[in-house]
Amino acid sequence: MAKYGYNYSGEWVKTGVTFGSVLSIVISFTLNKSVFWAIVHGLLTWVYVIYYILVK
Repeated sequence: MAKYGYNYSGEWVKTGVTFGSVLSIVISFTLNKSVFWAIVHGLLTWVYVIYYILVK
């Protein structure tokens, strides 16, 4: 545990998950123009981002 009870690694995880979700939703909606697929890809987050990079 960090000094004074702060948990910096937890903040990085929260920020990373949020950024990954937004990025995958934006990419999905831009390509597919579908809210349904944007939600699905938002739930899959980084899996979709990696797939997009590999397939592109």
